[in-house]
Amino acid sequence: MRRLAALIPLLMAGVMPTIAVEALVTATPVTSFGNAAIGQQVDRMVFRGGIAMTSPDDTFGGLSGLTMTGPNHQALFVTDRGNFVTGHLLYDDANALFGYIGVTVEPMRNSKGDVLPRQYAKDAESVDTIYRAGEPIGVRVGFEHLTRVADYTLTNGIPGGAAREVPIPDWLTDARTNETLESVCIAPPASPVAGSTLLIAEEMLDQADNHRAYLLGQNDKGELSYQNSPVVNPTECTFLPNGDLLVLERGISMLSFVMNLRRVPAAEVRAGNLMVGELLLTATGGSIDNMESLTVHTAPDGELRVLIGSDNNFNDWQRSLLLEFALVD
Repeated sequence: MRRLAALIPLLMAGVMPTIAVEALVTATPVTSFGNAAIGQQVDRMVFRGGIAMTSPDDTFGGLSGLTMTGPNHQALFVTDRGNFVTGHLLYDDANALFGYIGVTVEPMRNSKGDVLPRQYAKDAESVDTIYRAGEPIGVRVGFEHLTRVADYTLTNGIPGGAAREVPIPDWLTDARTNETLESVCIAPPASPVAGSTLLIAEEMLDQADNHRAYLLGQNDKGELSYQNSPVVNPTECTFLPNGDLLVLERGISMLSFVMNLRRVPAAEVRAGNLMVGELLLTATGGSIDNMESLTVHTAPDGELRVLIGSDNNFNDWQRSLLLEFALVD
């Protein structure tokens, strides 16, 4: 009650909270994907279930990027309004996802430690975890509109503090629209470009009409590209432990959302190359929404799983879905 009373003056003044707040999230199980039930194969994946998340807290929504940041399935989202959303995924006795608990929403800050001042600077679209000696120490966040990449320190799996901006190519920073940087992911130790950060642009195309991309790294650095496909654009990337790259694609066709998931072999992620992805999963219609977030993690039973989430754009008619799959091979 005291928390609500403290928030009312801020909301009436049109100011978002400047400290972390708790958000109650209700999760409704998703038990089918198209014609597949939990445990059944869909294309090159196996559907493992999911949840549809809702919250009475107005700060919960716009979930655009996802990564794992700590033990006990600690999961972090970044949002369109410049917030970190942190909580823990819950699994039932059958190892199916059924909840997201202990959720906090905290505003991101700029390099001075101040809350991001305006919406133009807040549009976070992607996030990945930075590891040192196998331990998560920070997160790397990609923004569009005011296009940039920034690092934040992790404390007990929760990011915070002042941003540390990461230098990126001028062709990205100079393009200040909502069609720039949608995908940021860090290569794992098994990758030929281990430790490098891959950036993939949403609608910035090269002379061959493929999506421009860039590798940030000590030894592996430079431009590359990602093959363009009709209807869809890349909206997030993540690496598998073996170094293969997963790319989530999203588009709209006949007034319905379209989603593809593709895998690029590890050896193809290198400067100067055109990355071409093998299609693992495709969907449209009511099984999906505006799918924008992607990560991989280990389920309670030890299985490697792929999490794909949707951005509801803070609209009542859209959903915040979190769907889970396993690779067939």
